[in-house]
Amino acid sequence: MLDDLIRAGVASAAAASVERDAPTQRLVPSADPAAHTAPARWTLKRLVAWIAARFGRQISRETVRQALKRLGFSWKKAKALLNRANTAAREAFVANLQALLQRPLRASPPLVVYIDEAHIHQEADLGYGWAPLGERLWVGSHSPGLADKVSFYGRYVDNAGQVAIWDFPCANTEHTLTVLRRLREREPTRELIVIWDGASYHRANAVLELAQQLSITVMPLPGYRPDFMPVEALWRWLREDVTDQHCHATAAELIAQVENFVHTINTKPMVAADRLWTKTALDPEEEKLRISG
Repeated sequence: MLDDLIRAGVASAAAASVERDAPTQRLVPSADPAAHTAPARWTLKRLVAWIAARFGRQISRETVRQALKRLGFSWKKAKALLNRANTAAREAFVANLQALLQRPLRASPPLVVYIDEAHIHQEADLGYGWAPLGERLWVGSHSPGLADKVSFYGRYVDNAGQVAIWDFPCANTEHTLTVLRRLREREPTRELIVIWDGASYHRANAVLELAQQLSITVMPLPGYRPDFMPVEALWRWLREDVTDQHCHATAAELIAQVENFVHTINTKPMVAADRLWTKTALDPEEEKLRISG
């Protein structure tokens, strides 16, 4: 009974209170939201209270925890399931990507370049760290404003295990043009294939025209697809090494630390390739959880 209840709760939590409109294929609010509204998450405290109310039995949280482990459950952080993602579009992208990644096996392989942008704040990202037992872990902050940040374009060359992170005042069409020129300047003769998301400045006519002039093939990602972008993992890595537990006094200091970070990881391309691996297949069980088309 307990096993069935918890599994039903997990399934409900994964189902959003929306459905796909048949004529337009757009997501709209569910006609029966009560049937899709996820229950409160099952903490040990709530499970103990439910068992007491349902069966009149008083048991400890530790007993419930051990029972859950025997049933094959573990306490883990939830991950968002992007229901707006279209499985058919994702399948088509994966097929194209698999064909593309076979080309490096030939005599003149293209360079597959992933590009993504992030806005890194000078304020510290708070995370776990070592501190004396019984004492709070403090991180000094000079309270930089929300505008105190730097926009970075991250580049990862999949078949070279190399990264570059370029700082700009913001991410826009003009700076995206600069990024394309830098790519071609660094590789004047190689075939270049750029994979990025559907940001407006990636789709700008000026950007697409320059890519064509520079003989750069642009391969857009399907919508709502952060799992296909290895540079997302690069941003998490950067935050771990650069902004976790440290508040940067100036933008120049932040930029310098990012440059050191890039230099360090580029000396170990196999480590970079391991952390920034490219997803090349879909998980059928995960795709089943998305709103059906």
